[in-house]
Amino acid sequence: MAGLGELEVRELPGPQGAATIVLIHGWTASADINFFTAYRLLGEHFRVIAFDQRGHGSGLRTRRGFRLEDCADDVARVASAMGIDSFVPVGYSMGGAIAQLTWQRHRDRVDGLVLAATAPHFAERRDERLSFLGLTGLAALARVTPGQARDRISDQVFLQRKTQSWGAWAVTQAARHDWRMVLEAGRALGGFSSLDWLGDIDVPTSVITTMRDPVVPLRRQVRLFEQIPGAEAFRVDGEHDAIVAKADRFVPTLVRAVDHVVGESRR
Repeated sequence: MAGLGELEVRELPGPQGAATIVLIHGWTASADINFFTAYRLLGEHFRVIAFDQRGHGSGLRTRRGFRLEDCADDVARVASAMGIDSFVPVGYSMGGAIAQLTWQRHRDRVDGLVLAATAPHFAERRDERLSFLGLTGLAALARVTPGQARDRISDQVFLQRKTQSWGAWAVTQAARHDWRMVLEAGRALGGFSSLDWLGDIDVPTSVITTMRDPVVPLRRQVRLFEQIPGAEAFRVDGEHDAIVAKADRFVPTLVRAVDHVVGESRR
């Protein structure tokens, strides 16, 4: 992208005349880690655009501190670079926050929203706030420590815990992260809140709740749904990783959620 460097973008063209959706992945993931189970079925119905967010996987690297607002602007920039006038952001977890901000900052470009396993805010209790504050300190340390030390930080914070449940392919993807930026993304996520303007969202919206989610509590997901006027609810009996662990349930639900938004936006 102009002035920011090169960015790898995955595209599935979809049927002729299909609506365009932009997939926005969650924190510490990548587009492929988050959405690999859904690409094929989504591509049968929609034009699908996906890319890694800043600092994640092959995403943009900058010296500037990570901001969710910049990620929202990246969504609009990628669409413009590909000649796409309007689109439906599909955000998962952190991607849901970016999708909300994409609507707030680029309202004339957004046809609708699909928000999954996400919330209007991510830190409420004291222990949550302290956890995100801890990421602030680690992110500052990662800015000044040599590469070997940064690698050790990333191993201690994330990879060591994930390798027990992730396959080698996913671990390799995560190892490409810029961990300074990923840690800053966690800090930014902890400070995010859309509560002041959530009720202003005026485009068709689907909210997919993961009913047994230990990461984004169900009550926050429900609050998101309740505060967006006219939002349509979809439910999946699964935890935060339902798009992978319960793909047979989640992916068809995701297609229905997107189809609802597209249908409403074309009325």
